Amino acid sequence: MTLHLSGEQRWSCPNCTTEAVTHGEPNRFHNCPGLKGLTAPLVLDGTRCKVEAVEREDYVGDEDVRLDGEGRPVISVVTTRDEGQDCVAFAATAHAKGDE
Repeated sequence: MTLHLSGEQRWSCPNCTTEAVTHGEPNRFHNCPGLKGLTAPLVLDGTRCKVEAVEREDYVGDEDVRLDGEGRPVISVVTTRDEGQDCVAFAATAHAKGDE
């Protein structure tokens, strides 16, 4: 018989009131109202960090890019902790048309 123990983990968002509880599962993501609806990670309760959206600084043209709730193009959401950073990148989506 194999016994698997997994502790309870509590997650929260530094930019809104979203919270979650997991049991041995990986990090959770949510559509954060504090970041204008962007997909952002929850962090373990008690983690000192900053989670912020990074606006695209390049020309967008008619590319299919991620927009925040105010229509601004966003390239990523970065989580900065004392020991480093994590990043969720939003790459532009390519489209192609076939010959008819």
